[in-house]
Amino acid sequence: MSSTNKHLLKIQTSLFQSGGQSSQLTDQFAEQWQAANPGSTATTRDLAAQPVPHLTLDRFQAFTTEADQRTAEQQAVADYSDGLIEEIRRADVLVLGVPMYNFSVPSSLHAYFDHVARAGVTFEYTPEGPKGLLTGKKAYVVITRGGFYGEDHAQTNFIRQFLGFIGISDVEFIHAEGLAVGEEAKNDSLNSARERIAKLA
Repeated sequence: MSSTNKHLLKIQTSLFQSGGQSSQLTDQFAEQWQAANPGSTATTRDLAAQPVPHLTLDRFQAFTTEADQRTAEQQAVADYSDGLIEEIRRADVLVLGVPMYNFSVPSSLHAYFDHVARAGVTFEYTPEGPKGLLTGKKAYVVITRGGFYGEDHAQTNFIRQFLGFIGISDVEFIHAEGLAVGEEAKNDSLNSARERIAKLA
């Protein structure tokens, strides 16, 4: 695929929206990636500005009901999920900005994942185990944390596992840690993350 028609999906999850450190770093990535790929396009999904509803029994049943048997309300739920999935399907590259909240990902990202993981749509069960269907994509994940937890952490592993589950196994992580430890640690970590993003983008 030539650079003239590449598409990037930027997913931001910070409560601070565009003011969050993770959002600012993903903005930098998107700008530099587009500069390196002339003619490319980008879409932003801000899960703090436009939260995805938490999964309920009614919403789950809308996903599992055959299309020709859905009520109008169930079809609207399925259409909303289909729209989120189509954004991923259209993208060649994803960049996610993910702060650590209470040792894990923001609940807004969990809700988003719940609407994206659809059997028969984004993954399928096989005798060899689940197989992701959104293949051929590259993902970059910017994780920001107040303290120091390292790359082998449940938060990082969860994101890697989920993306792999839907077929996105080519994932690069950029960690910016110690942002609440002090100004020196914060600046060192952010500068290091910016340098890594500049190389990757």
